[in-house]
Amino acid sequence: MTDPGDITAARYLCLIVPAIVALARWRPGRDGAAALLAFVAAAVGIAALGEVARFAGWYGFAAVDGAFRGLPVDLWLGWAALWGAIPVLYRRFLPLPLALGLLLWLDAVAMPALDPLVRLGPHWLIGETVGLLFVALPAQLLGRWTADRRHLGARTVLQVAVFAAVTLWLVPSVAFEMGDGSWAHLTGLPRPALLVLAQVGLLVAAPALMAVREFAVRGGGTPYPWDPPVRLVTTGPYAYVANPMQLSAVALLVLLAAGTRSATLGAPARPPAAFGAGVARPPETHDLEGRHGERWREYRRSVRDWRPRLTPYRAGPPAVLWLDEGCEACRGVWRFFSRRRSRGLTLAPAHEHQSPLRRSLYADGGHEERGVAAVARALEHLHLGWATVGWLLRLPGAGWLAQLVTDAMIAAPHVATAGNSARGSGCRTTPSSGCSTAR
Repeated sequence: MTDPGDITAARYLCLIVPAIVALARWRPGRDGAAALLAFVAAAVGIAALGEVARFAGWYGFAAVDGAFRGLPVDLWLGWAALWGAIPVLYRRFLPLPLALGLLLWLDAVAMPALDPLVRLGPHWLIGETVGLLFVALPAQLLGRWTADRRHLGARTVLQVAVFAAVTLWLVPSVAFEMGDGSWAHLTGLPRPALLVLAQVGLLVAAPALMAVREFAVRGGGTPYPWDPPVRLVTTGPYAYVANPMQLSAVALLVLLAAGTRSATLGAPARPPAAFGAGVARPPETHDLEGRHGERWREYRRSVRDWRPRLTPYRAGPPAVLWLDEGCEACRGVWRFFSRRRSRGLTLAPAHEHQSPLRRSLYADGGHEERGVAAVARALEHLHLGWATVGWLLRLPGAGWLAQLVTDAMIAAPHVATAGNSARGSGCRTTPSSGCSTAR
């Protein structure tokens, strides 16, 4: 293959053959949606792998039209189907080890044969191994677990990684290629500015991360529209806004547009808004109305898509925050909540709980949180400002650190008993009771 015609024919084959193999097995429904998710995961991973491969000298590509950062788009799409969608669609016949072995064999045969479209370096097999381990394997796990509804926590983490990579790397990179801006503007900022930008980014990302957690923990599902929660979720960020993930994505893209000086990226609402309105919203609405009926309609009448409420939406029995009144720090927390208007929250002495408690406990409809996480959960019952503080406290790592500091310096875990209680009154506060222990 030495002339442009051969290169063009190879590009067509790299796209058409995987597409035919995938479409022969593709069916609407869960399997098709899982294969699409694996395809997206593989596509993002292959694009990132191409950046690393160019830097490491593993392989490169001929300069051709229709390329993204040097990677021919048709080859990119066919490769993503091969590493992502196809093994998921044929998983009944291709167990994961066999699928990875077959992919290794196909690439070992095909990549040298694609010269000069693909230009291999002396250590290209290292790049191939890295790609299979860090791109093909995660894409396969994500697709297979989604299709078979297994390993909820792990597939949720993988989904977050894929969606974050699309939003925070792939979409901006495409915007830079098609318009203006660059990552160099961001990396060239002074360190204090980068620190402020990172802190603001964490603040606006917190509702999305907590919404994902809410879907998994409270709903038993994921953010992917075709892998939704089995239970209606109206708590956490969803008590304030119906689209917390899309809202955070827009805010993060605005920050990136400012940091990278990209006017092209400056209209960031289009991708998440278009996805939400045109792709996710119709099946989501139909599904939720069918499964939850009036509960869903009541929620949507009270909570908007893009404009957050100042106070939380609440339906059902109140949650309970159990606090040890014999602990000075817990008494301070009790006074804090009893002096504020909450929605759907009751305070109760820990010694009255049916089993001994070593830390404060938040209980709501079978869901429980303990320690700092319990107090952070209770903050969601006040207003949007305090709820945001609670979401930050429950972020991965932050919650662990806050609990560690609390145990070491504020209030160590201990069993709450009636004898320890400074008040044995059994007073419980609700938003309407007016009962206060701040005396």
